[in-house]
Amino acid sequence: MAGDNQGLALQKDTAHVNGGNQKKPKGSPAVLWLYGVGFTFIIAFIGFWLAKVPGFSQVGPMACSIIIAVIYRQIFGYPEAIRQGIQFSAKKLLRYAIVLFGLKLNIDVIFHDGLGLLARDAGVIIFSIGVMMLIAKWFKADMSLSFLLGVGTGVCGASAIATVSSIVKSKEEDTAIGAGIIALMGTIFAVAYTILRPFLPLSAIDYGIWSGTSLHEIAHVALAGAPAGPDGLAIALLAKLGRVFLLVPLSFILVYWMKRKGKAEGQGKVEFPWFLIGFIIMSLIGSYVIGHSITISQGVMDNISSLTTFILTMAMVGLGLNVSFKDLRSRAMRPLLAMTITSVILSICAFFIA
Repeated sequence: MAGDNQGLALQKDTAHVNGGNQKKPKGSPAVLWLYGVGFTFIIAFIGFWLAKVPGFSQVGPMACSIIIAVIYRQIFGYPEAIRQGIQFSAKKLLRYAIVLFGLKLNIDVIFHDGLGLLARDAGVIIFSIGVMMLIAKWFKADMSLSFLLGVGTGVCGASAIATVSSIVKSKEEDTAIGAGIIALMGTIFAVAYTILRPFLPLSAIDYGIWSGTSLHEIAHVALAGAPAGPDGLAIALLAKLGRVFLLVPLSFILVYWMKRKGKAEGQGKVEFPWFLIGFIIMSLIGSYVIGHSITISQGVMDNISSLTTFILTMAMVGLGLNVSFKDLRSRAMRPLLAMTITSVILSICAFFIA
């Protein structure tokens, strides 16, 4: 009886923490699962439409949706009854989106035109992670969140954070906070680049290289690179794609590191990120099959790209529901400051080597 009473008390406490005053929807587990997936779909849909509003359009749908999810959590609590569906979006859909994201990486273009940029891109990734971790240690910031922000800054923003977080076993809350911070800071930097463009002593090509090697997301590079014209934008995207390509070897290095760390600490096996294989396969299909053996219109490819972004946004909604403002205030401010300093230093260094 004592054990039962303790169990009931624990359930009440958990319900209180997660917003237990909510009315739980009725239905079978399958129906509740659908409710959970549908819940992330609706918020992602709202985020997509909100991103079309002037001002919000610079932030992007992922950041808009994460903000909505975080606000919902603070006001209404976590929708515990539909947790299974939300967790499916946060974990499974996240991996599916990363696989589809591989279609955006044209390996053939990188090998033929971007090999010269790969060494620079590798330097950017090593520099970003290294400087970020040093500053975070100096500020006594949360090292797990700081590492994710370092990877996002060096590689490709939220997509890199989502990929790496599952390998290093980061908290879902850290993944959501990191993705939100990257989206926000990347947008600020991209807008700043476009404002500075007319005053910089850089050619269109050099400006494109600077943008592609220092900005966070592909969308940020596209935004900042557009004022440089077609040639500047092309080289900017090529430089950025090189960083996306290097996400693959970085991920396998982290898998090896986690296995070594697990053995040293006597922990269990590290789950192999099979979705990375799917990412590579989709990259190969996009590079050597589509347009060669199979012809697909640009409109269809654009729709696939939009679907990929939407699925990733649903995943970010699921992650955003795990964010607590209390933890955000106590854990995110120092990593945010460290990332801001790292991004500024990276922009300055990339400017002088462009």
